[in-house]
Amino acid sequence: MRLSRAAKREVFLSHSSKDHDFVTRLARVLRRHKIRYWYSATHIAGAKQWHDEIGDALARCDWFLVVLTPDAVRSPWVKRELLYALSEERYSERIIPVLRKPSEYSRLSWTLPEFQIVDLTGNFDVGCRQLLRVWGVEYKIAAKDPRRKKKSHRKRV
Repeated sequence: MRLSRAAKREVFLSHSSKDHDFVTRLARVLRRHKIRYWYSATHIAGAKQWHDEIGDALARCDWFLVVLTPDAVRSPWVKRELLYALSEERYSERIIPVLRKPSEYSRLSWTLPEFQIVDLTGNFDVGCRQLLRVWGVEYKIAAKDPRRKKKSHRKRV
């Protein structure tokens, strides 16, 4: 599934809204590694027609990443987005299932078990390293933000 960096343009992030925190964290990793993505939480403005925005993004993106969780398996929107990607030639060899939580993901599509699954059920950094290899990008762990205060482990009296 590995293609050159020049082949990558923009990644559509398909997910259940209940997985917002995890997908936001994953989007930060993509941004830090200069991988363009479309993520509904950051790319749909309040007054826009979200249905049209999702359709435009699916038509524009050329990679499709689906975050697999029990909530995603139950989501009719994740299923619609995945079925669209499976039917589009430009997504051929460019669908990346990311397993966040064990789930019966074959219920989304009987074809998913045939894909190389990126496992993010365990160590986040190890999973991100595996994901970024798809594009030939070396994973770099985020530097600590010096503005963040360290938590004190002393008891207050």
